[in-house]
Amino acid sequence: MNGPAEKFLASGERLQIEARIAEAEKRTSGEIVVMVVPSSYHYPLASMIGSVLLAMILGIAVALFAGKESMWFFLEVFALSFIVLHEVIKRTPLLKRRFVIASDMKEEVEEAAINSFYNKDINQTVDHTGILIYISLFERNVRVVADKGINAKVDRGLWQEIVDTIIRGIKSKGQTAAIGAAVDRCAEILAAHFPLKAGDRNELANEVIIGRGR
Repeated sequence: MNGPAEKFLASGERLQIEARIAEAEKRTSGEIVVMVVPSSYHYPLASMIGSVLLAMILGIAVALFAGKESMWFFLEVFALSFIVLHEVIKRTPLLKRRFVIASDMKEEVEEAAINSFYNKDINQTVDHTGILIYISLFERNVRVVADKGINAKVDRGLWQEIVDTIIRGIKSKGQTAAIGAAVDRCAEILAAHFPLKAGDRNELANEVIIGRGR
């Protein structure tokens, strides 16, 4: 069964983006990598908080409806509800997301994007001109991580333009076209500082990386 990332970009759509990456890199010695993950973290505290709150509400409601004033009755309902709700919330991203703090999601995506940048050896290009477009679906967040060779010459504020392009595309269900446009824009930015040079080789695969998330 396909996971969230595979559903977000079907195989044919990934091929389209990979073709755009290959075409884009004909204009620059930089390397562009696109990665999509279901989530950047599993947020266990969210499942715990959500199940406690909902189990308390359900326990009180059932006790009142049943006319039971016994604390033991409440605790029995609470315990059973907690076990069931914890599993439900853990397995239902839309529900779990309601119990995650936005700032926590932002931090986790930032950390996961940087870790992926190094884990996938994007920092290992000869001139340190690799760039990662990282898309985390659960958090609905996008990050652009560029290597030190790029950051020395390119204003980091430009990457927000790439982020905004992809987020708008996702909201309008046009993620494939949006990611393609983002790749083209990255190539345009990189080509201004790192044009294609003689003997340049493709140092990183053009394949869209589908991550497992956390």
